[in-house]
Amino acid sequence: MTVMKADFLAEAEAAANEISALREAIHRRPELGNRERETAALVENTLRGYGIETYRPLDTAVVGVLRGGRPGAAVALRAELDALPVAEATGAAFASACPGVMHACGHDVHMAAALGAARLLSRRRAELAGTVRFFFQPDEEGRGGARRMIDAGCMGDTEAVFGCHVDPALPLGVVGIRYGKFYAASDCFSVTLRGRGAHGAQRDKGIDALAAAAELVTALLRLPEALRLERAVLTVGTLRAGTAENIIPGLAELSGMFRTLGTDNRETLREALRQTVEAVSAAHGTQAELELRPSYSGVVNTEAETALAQRAAEALLGPERVVLLREPLMTTEDFGCFVDAAAGSFYHIGAGCASPLHAPDFLPAPRAAVLAAALHAAVLWDYLNHTRE
Repeated sequence: MTVMKADFLAEAEAAANEISALREAIHRRPELGNRERETAALVENTLRGYGIETYRPLDTAVVGVLRGGRPGAAVALRAELDALPVAEATGAAFASACPGVMHACGHDVHMAAALGAARLLSRRRAELAGTVRFFFQPDEEGRGGARRMIDAGCMGDTEAVFGCHVDPALPLGVVGIRYGKFYAASDCFSVTLRGRGAHGAQRDKGIDALAAAAELVTALLRLPEALRLERAVLTVGTLRAGTAENIIPGLAELSGMFRTLGTDNRETLREALRQTVEAVSAAHGTQAELELRPSYSGVVNTEAETALAQRAAEALLGPERVVLLREPLMTTEDFGCFVDAAAGSFYHIGAGCASPLHAPDFLPAPRAAVLAAALHAAVLWDYLNHTRE
């Protein structure tokens, strides 16, 4: 069978009105994590309209399965369903109709782009060599839905997963590619220090948990620099202790988060944090309880899949519209769970707006979803068909 090279950019431009209408409908009705029922229903109905079978691995998660007409591998594309608790201030005609909730992180664009790619590929299913799974994931902004989707069995025989994020730092029509470490891993921690309360005039009769906590905060904040870790960040966000000016606190509680790049740096900082808590607590005579809660694993793009995404972007838009992102980000993304489970690559596409992510006036240009749809389709097509063309 002869497979003709697809012109996904032209096909996406021809479907621009449909893709933009989907984006506007999604944007108008945002929903918070694990409550994305209306959004999931829209996604599911749209996929079925393209002749793509769907199922729900979780309450608000949707997986679409497009089976090609030729044998081949399985690849996936991921988009996020949830919005943020932000009051919109864009003034758009399709602004959020849900008070205090908006798609301030571009997930409306991501969904519309993934649905656009599903439309483009569904029209070429006879030529498609393999299977494409479309992962529409809940709760990326909260506790993370990626790991729960994987635990529910969404991966199957998927070999690689791709995805993207709109980026206000890139001009519209520009794609950002990053090899290797891209997004940081994150871990949350909380520490409880138990001492002995006493009268403030009799410090020798008490064990000052607040003094221990103060020293611990300073020691923890110094860890990333002391360990010479690659762009690690540690924040202590809360500290609670004491009930009155003249009482030595017998209890202090603090909590925070740290972000690291790569598995080795993550484990190094985890162990250093444990040792620091133990050492400071012992020096002050307090009893320490440390709770360490791993969060997102970060995104480390795999080499072959990232090279494929770069080639697809350059062929689609021209080499001058593709940039290599030199610096990893200290923000985090649970897309990394998919790359941990298989191979994959996460790339950026220019948002075409100046406002930063999570801002109440963040509003990517309509064409961002159209271009992302074309790019996704090209990447997935090339992954399945490039060795057969």
